[in-house]
Amino acid sequence: SGNYYSQGEIRKKELEQSCCVLGIPASDVTVIDHRDLPDDPAVEWDTQLLATLVLEHIEAKNINLVVTFDAGGVSGHANHISLYTAVRYNGCKLLWVPPWAAAGCRVLVLESVNLCRKYISFLDVLISCLLPRDALFILTEEETEQAKRAMQCHRSQLLWFRRLYLLFSRYLVVNSLRLL
Repeated sequence: SGNYYSQGEIRKKELEQSCCVLGIPASDVTVIDHRDLPDDPAVEWDTQLLATLVLEHIEAKNINLVVTFDAGGVSGHANHISLYTAVRYNGCKLLWVPPWAAAGCRVLVLESVNLCRKYISFLDVLISCLLPRDALFILTEEETEQAKRAMQCHRSQLLWFRRLYLLFSRYLVVNSLRLL
């Protein structure tokens, strides 16, 4: 629930506001508030538990595409990396098909880039076009402004470095992804 600084309820409301800006109705937003999955940048979550919760959600909502972090978690945040690990998790080593794939769901992972590329904004479009990837999303100016408005809804998290992120991050302009 984003309760690292005891702001879980505030952050839930901010998430709903952000999703509204993006055109996602509140009824499509699910917050998992599980005691064994604390919001903490230093805590790695239990892979099997998280994989089970993600699969349950995929099946309950009939989801056919998941977009998540890669092994670097974009920012190195342990919770982000745990999501990637959980999506890659295969509970039975003898199975070749992960459970989410058996449920008819595909997974795209967002590429983590080095610090220089992360903060060169639209200049990274040229680099991203030249590098291998399975999908490349280049936002229009209107989409970038919408993404910034959505990020600004998360007022409790807008520390000085996140304000710089709003100004310079390539992720508000270009996102390269690969199929898992």
